[in-house]
Amino acid sequence: MTASGVLRAADRRFRPWKNGGGETAEIVVAPPGADFESFSWRISTAIVAASGPFSAFPGVDRVLSVVDGDGAMVLTVGENEHRLDAASNPLAFPGDVPAAALLEGGGLLDFNVMVRRPLRAEVTRGPFDPARKCASERARYVLLLEEGAGLERLDLVVLATAAPALVAALAGTNVLDARIVG
Repeated sequence: MTASGVLRAADRRFRPWKNGGGETAEIVVAPPGADFESFSWRISTAIVAASGPFSAFPGVDRVLSVVDGDGAMVLTVGENEHRLDAASNPLAFPGDVPAAALLEGGGLLDFNVMVRRPLRAEVTRGPFDPARKCASERARYVLLLEEGAGLERLDLVVLATAAPALVAALAGTNVLDARIVG
């Protein structure tokens, strides 16, 4: 992370999934350096290039948001189907329930927040309100869905370390607002 509290989309490095159906770029993990078995929370983006199953994450809850792409994803979680596209609200679901995606159209880019229970993730799509606070908030991040305050679309701002002037300048910018609570 930079001292400015901004994690640039241009700096992300994507790595192939084990099943070959896409690629992922980890943006933030807590504690720093944690692996899939030991993280408290993990935020990433993924290029979903093909339909297929999601990896299981026992004891972890997920919130998934489509941020880019011409098509949509029909995400089946257990017995329930959810159609997600770049205008859909984020979808929360347990990471230990079988899930699979069926792509409609081309590939897409998603934003994924995972938290190990008892933590919770709350992700909302819409205009950024820096004054909105939560008493049990451990961390808060905003993924820009449009350019704003000199930042590029898909940059991630870490509110705990971002300059107050930057946070204020982002007010009203269309974002995915991700909070880690609990």
